[in-house]
Amino acid sequence: MYGRHVAAPLDPDAGSSFQHGGMTTETSAIDRKMRHFTIHHGGVTIPVSREGQGRPLVLCPGLNSTQADLRQLTKLLRRDHEVVTFDLRGHGLASAADRYSFEAFLSDLDAVMAELGNRALPAAPVLVGYSLGADLAVHYASEHPGSVAELVLIDGANPVPEPFITEAVLPQFRAMWEDLAAQQETERGTARQVLLTAQEILDLNLEIDLIRSRILDRYRRIDRPITMIMSTSMAGDSSEGHALRFNQNWRAGVERLVHEHPHIATTWLDADHQLVFTHAPEIAQIIRR
Repeated sequence: MYGRHVAAPLDPDAGSSFQHGGMTTETSAIDRKMRHFTIHHGGVTIPVSREGQGRPLVLCPGLNSTQADLRQLTKLLRRDHEVVTFDLRGHGLASAADRYSFEAFLSDLDAVMAELGNRALPAAPVLVGYSLGADLAVHYASEHPGSVAELVLIDGANPVPEPFITEAVLPQFRAMWEDLAAQQETERGTARQVLLTAQEILDLNLEIDLIRSRILDRYRRIDRPITMIMSTSMAGDSSEGHALRFNQNWRAGVERLVHEHPHIATTWLDADHQLVFTHAPEIAQIIRR
């Protein structure tokens, strides 16, 4: 469900490199205009990048994704936005942490937004979140009225009527995340690394299920425009078995939300949960619109 995606290819115009947090990342000529800084809070270090010009936009990655993974979407958005990206603890160029919980990740977003406030953004930013990042965005906006101009939620923050992880599918998910953790070993020392163990990923997904069962109350506290960009087949395009149930549950959650909040604009893309990587041009166009 919240597994690893296929990494986006490196940019063909990649040229020089820079050192950040002890790691080397390839950059192109236009990328060298990026501004980088780090935030230290709660014992972790969060790397932040700013690039482009125009309306401020903060892009929050999800579980098992990094700002390097979101590079294609960032490059599309920076044409008319000042885009701020960052890594959550234990991801990418961020440092490891003693704990990986929803509240801990939310504190990372809080710290980034607070620092941007100190640096005097010209206007309240659009807050865009992918997967877990969407849930973080909803919680942040509900706790900080007036701090964002609007929300764009990409395949997350869904008040699904049923939990995804049940006893029946637990062994399947456990095996999937064990495979994922093994695959992530090959990314160690790069801007796409993820330091979480399989058990930590499982625990977080169980926590996300619980949080989404209560997220409708969070939406009731938000008075800003909300756009949702959702996948039609978040669990894949199988017409049977667990995938079918997951996809039906996903759509039912959005229908439930829009029924209560008809002002929320929703776009469905014919894709799975990796839509932020496979459909970046369409997502960028929706955000601009």
